[in-house]
Amino acid sequence: MEKTDLKKILSVSGEHGLFEYVAQGRGGIIAESLSTKQRTMLGASAKVSSLADISIYTDETDVPLRNVLTAMAEKLSQGPAPDPKGDAKAIKAFFAEVIPDYDENRFYVSHMKKILGWYEELRNYASLEFAEDEEEQEEEKAEEKAE
Repeated sequence: MEKTDLKKILSVSGEHGLFEYVAQGRGGIIAESLSTKQRTMLGASAKVSSLADISIYTDETDVPLRNVLTAMAEKLSQGPAPDPKGDAKAIKAFFAEVIPDYDENRFYVSHMKKILGWYEELRNYASLEFAEDEEEQEEEKAEEKAE
C-alpha cells in the first residue's frame, strides 16, 4: 500500500469522515470520500482542513497530527484504536500515553474522539505510513551530508 500524503487528506466541517483531494474545480475543490469513494464538490464556503495543517497543543509546543497518528500506530501496533464513543476517562488515559504532555486546557476529549475516528479511517481506507514533506526530506538530506 502506498504512503498517505496528509496534505491531500481533508477534514470538512459538517461532513462525516475524511476526504482525499482530487482536483481544483471552478466552483471549489473536488474531493473523494475515503470510505465510500464518492466524489463531491466542496464549495468555497466549505470549511476544509488538510490533516497536514493540524497540530495538537502540548505544554511546550504543538505536535503535528502526523506525529500523533504515528505514535498511535506504534502504541497500537497498527491495530484498532479505542472506541471514540467509549469512556472519556479511558480516551484521556490513552492520549496521556501517546502524548504525555498534551495541554489539558486546550486539547479536549471532543478533539481526541475526532482523532480516534480519523486514525481508524486512515487505517481502514488509506495507510498509517505517511509520505514525507519535501521540506522534511531536504532537511534529512542536509543532516546526512553534515555528518
